[in-house]
This record gives sequence, C-alpha cells and structure tokens, in this order.
Amino acid sequence: MVKTLKLMILPTEDEASELSIMSEQYRQACNFVSEYIFNNGFDLNSYSLQKVLYSDVRKKFGLKSQMTVSVFRTVTARYKTVLEQLRQNPYKYEDENGDWQFIAKSLEWIWKPIYFSRPQVDLVRSRDYCFLLESHKLSLNTLGRRIKVNYVDNCWSEYFDGTWTFGTGKIVNAKGHWYFHIPVTKETDESFSKEQVQHVVGIDRGLRFLTTTYDENGKCVFESGQKVLRKRQKFIELRQELQSKHTWSALRKLKTLSGRENRWMSDVNHQISKTLVDTYGENTLFVIEDLTGVSFEESNLNGNAKQNRQRRSWAFYQLEQFLTYKAKANNSKVLKVSAKYTSQRCPKCGRIHKQNRHHDIHEYICDKCGYHSNDDRIGAMNIQFLGTLWMSGDEHPRFGIRKEPKETTTSVG
Repeated sequence: MVKTLKLMILPTEDEASELSIMSEQYRQACNFVSEYIFNNGFDLNSYSLQKVLYSDVRKKFGLKSQMTVSVFRTVTARYKTVLEQLRQNPYKYEDENGDWQFIAKSLEWIWKPIYFSRPQVDLVRSRDYCFLLESHKLSLNTLGRRIKVNYVDNCWSEYFDGTWTFGTGKIVNAKGHWYFHIPVTKETDESFSKEQVQHVVGIDRGLRFLTTTYDENGKCVFESGQKVLRKRQKFIELRQELQSKHTWSALRKLKTLSGRENRWMSDVNHQISKTLVDTYGENTLFVIEDLTGVSFEESNLNGNAKQNRQRRSWAFYQLEQFLTYKAKANNSKVLKVSAKYTSQRCPKCGRIHKQNRHHDIHEYICDKCGYHSNDDRIGAMNIQFLGTLWMSGDEHPRFGIRKEPKETTTSVG
C-alpha cells in the first residue's frame, strides 16, 4: 500500500532562497534530459542515459551526484507515465465496413519534448533527506550545504512506527509555501480469499451518474453527477474567458484555475471511493469496467464539441486508483472486467442488442423478454454479474460470442 505524505516545511528566508536555486537548477536539468530523450529515440533506460549525460548535467547545472542521478529517474518516470496514458487512449477510427479500429499509441505521437515548468527537486532518503525526530526537524541537502527546517506535523507520527518505508521525496513550492511530498509504502497481505467475500458490487461509471452501484442484494445506488457537470461548466466558461484575453495576468490565472480544478476533482473522487469502501466494509469485491480505449457516446453529452471534450476528461482513472488502494487497505479488492456489451445486455434473458438501450429517455427495454430499467442500472447489474462469474472460477469473464479454437486435422497419405 502506497500513500503520499504532504508535509508543509517552514524554511527561513535564506533557506528558502537555497531551495529555490536548487529546484530551479533541477528543473532545467530535467528539461535538458527530456529534450535529449525526445531527439534520440525515446531511450527510457535511466542507466544508459546516465552514462551519456551524467558529466554534462553535473557541469552545466551544478547538481550534486545523487541529485544528478535523480534527474534521469525523474524524467524517465514522467515519460513512462505519458506512455501509459497514451496506451490507455488508443487512436480510434471507423473503417469502410463501419467497424471501429484501434491503433495503439507510442511516444512518437507526442509533438514536442515533455516540459518541466514547475521548479522541483527529488531527494533520496538518507542521502539527501532524513527526519530528526528528537528535534522535530527535517534535514535537507541543497547545492551549497545541508539545512535543517521545521515542518508542520499533521499527525504524521504514525508513519514512524517502523512499518512504513519512506521513498524519494519531492520539494515543491506552491503559492509561496514550501512542501515536501514523500511516498510511503507499507507491506500488506496480498492474499484475497474468495471464500471470505461478503459483497460483490458492480460499479458503472459515467457522467450523468458518477457511479451507479448494484450489489448481490439487488440494492442500486445512484451518485448524481449533475452538480459536478454544472461546476465543470463554470470552470470551462471561466477558462474560455481568460483564454480570450491573451494577457500575462490571464495566463497566470489560468494556471491557478487549473490547479484548483484538479484539486477539486481529486477531492470528489476521494469522497466517492471512501463512501463506497465505508458502506460495504471489509471483504468486498468491487467490480468495475476496464475503460481502456473507451470513449463516451455523444448521446450522453450536451453542449458543443469543445465542452463535450472537456467533460470527457473527467478523471475516471483517478477514481479507479483511489478505490483500488482504499479497498486494499480495507481487505477488499477491485476487479476490472471487459466493458464490452455491459450496456447492451439484458440482465434477465441475456439478449444482447444495441438498439435496446434508449439514450433519449435513459432506459433499457429488452425487445425479447420486455424487461426494462434505467440504462445505468442495467450496466451496473451486468458488471456485478461478471463479478459473480469471476467468483465462480472464470478468470476472464466477459459477454459476447467467444471464438472456439480451430480444430486441426492431420491427413494420412
């Protein structure tokens, strides 16, 4: 289990100046390495990059040895994150037969090197930073000397009980305040026993309803997304207004607005995932769709194309991450299943027919058995059913016609 501690540190004016110089040099070094990666075939092996650029980075930016090594790890990690995001969103087009084709994206799809705009620096535990628990200070390495700064203790003492491992920390300056972000890891029991499962909960994610849950008892809960959409629309309108001004002050306001919107989205996802885990308790199997490459249909959206693109950017993957680690901490599990036909299948008779889902009235009406219900509820029911199939032994449950392996015949001459 991994968490990130966000400590507010309280450096003096001189110490803050040293942190600013160090973080700015580190940022420029990251951009230097990023440009090299972009221009030389996207080599994401930090060790091979280190062999080529180590001396140049140290000489050009004045970083210490461990900080120089951290630069290569920081940049390659960012590229790997972007690569994973590209894989999660393949290029989609409709061929002449009306079938949708998908093309996996690689780093060659990006137009320019990844740019590090925010001053930052990664510090390695014991080498570049350590906690002085007796004096309640944080010892940090800088380009010139080692400094000892105070930090605000918001009940972080529980992470010093010996069960948590501290990773590489990151110095960040936000609105004139200094923070130190530290990932902490705790070993947990990886075994998840199907025999102990108390609940199997299907979760359908969307825009009209952020989550629609359906459990083994037939209980269905809708988490409305209307307030979220209205607030996102306000962010969109304010962003458009600022972009039309073309001034430096408007640009600064846009950056501030972006951070505020991201924090708000994270808070919403935290609340949703926490509510789900608290509601069902331990030994729960949460079943969600694998949304890799899935886009939302135009019939589910309102507004012009630009607004629809903004709404599609809702952080569904972030919600998945939050739910995964919260469930794991609560002795539960998140299972990802195929999203194919989950909104087109009748949960009563098993009939799969695309036209049975009526987007205009948000209803599903089966043309075979007559069963009808809310279309989001239908999705959650089918997702929950896939979870029960997994519980019964099917490791890759999905709907649709499965292709049988071809039989091979051997002729005897």
